[in-house]
Amino acid sequence: RRLSIRINAMPHVVAPRLYCLTTSRVPGRRSSGSSFENKRRSMGAWRREAASVAEWIETKLDTKVTKETFAGSSDWASNYRYDTEAKKSVFVKVALGRDTTMFTGEQQGLDAMKHAAGEALTIPAVYGVEKIANRPGRSGSFIAMECLQLSRGGNQAELGRALALMHSAEPLHEEAKQGKFGFPVDNTIGGTPQPNPWTDDWIEFYKEHRLRHQARLAGNAELTKGVEKLCDKLESYFEGVQRPIKPATLHGDLWSGNISGVDGKPCIFDPASYYGHSEAEFGMSWCAGFGDAFYQAYFDVLPREEGFEKRAQIYKLYHYLNHYNLFGSSYYSSAASILSSLGCL
Repeated sequence: RRLSIRINAMPHVVAPRLYCLTTSRVPGRRSSGSSFENKRRSMGAWRREAASVAEWIETKLDTKVTKETFAGSSDWASNYRYDTEAKKSVFVKVALGRDTTMFTGEQQGLDAMKHAAGEALTIPAVYGVEKIANRPGRSGSFIAMECLQLSRGGNQAELGRALALMHSAEPLHEEAKQGKFGFPVDNTIGGTPQPNPWTDDWIEFYKEHRLRHQARLAGNAELTKGVEKLCDKLESYFEGVQRPIKPATLHGDLWSGNISGVDGKPCIFDPASYYGHSEAEFGMSWCAGFGDAFYQAYFDVLPREEGFEKRAQIYKLYHYLNHYNLFGSSYYSSAASILSSLGCL
């Protein structure tokens, strides 16, 4: 296995004690095969543009940048911390070779969650999204947000209750208030494009813009056949759900690496947000570590509905298909197993 840098699955924690150089794969995430040398060269390319980011921060926050620190990377972004004379630190994620689409989606997701969660969850405030430069070989974009001091662990019951409150709150965007599913912008789930056109019906949205979208990207005949069989009978799995299904503000990629705590309060970040059925939030539960206390607190606010277990498998399928598309054939069996258990393979 090739070496990869990560920050103990907590991308907003930048204290050196949390840096980790590891050969193990993060649950649900793995290296796409880029070498450490490629990452080093990418960091070098970024440093040629770092001065312009520092200048942007100084203008935006009206303070002088005193230090820039590399804070780890994923397969699609590198992370930096900027300290300032005002004692305010800024967390910056940069993606070389990408336009602002990915980070605009993240910004709008954080804003939507912050609106819906209120005081129940800590969600980082975003200072802005900008292009880095528009020169050949040096194009890219970045997002700048408040740098949170995250802590490990946390109260699972408090997280479950807070998430349910976010899901049951009135959405930020008018289309979702009117009962539509989707999001104002398309965004990404990991590095995969995630289409979010406003759609009146949840089941149609999930068929076309989640399951079929991933199946088309996969280009695997067996998986495509199984997804089509599932889509043909998807309506039947929602017979126990109260109608109309209300659009909930979703994080969209809620695994353990995107969950932490700040000053004793649950904190979530790095979203792939959209407005959807609240149960879709648990599609990444296979590597989120949710326990009984979490689910009990969640369902105390939003009661479990008949057929939850089967729908949970359908929502996991989307993420297994996405992991197949991102990381390769090792995720085929997980996706195929779900389709088989639902009588679609």
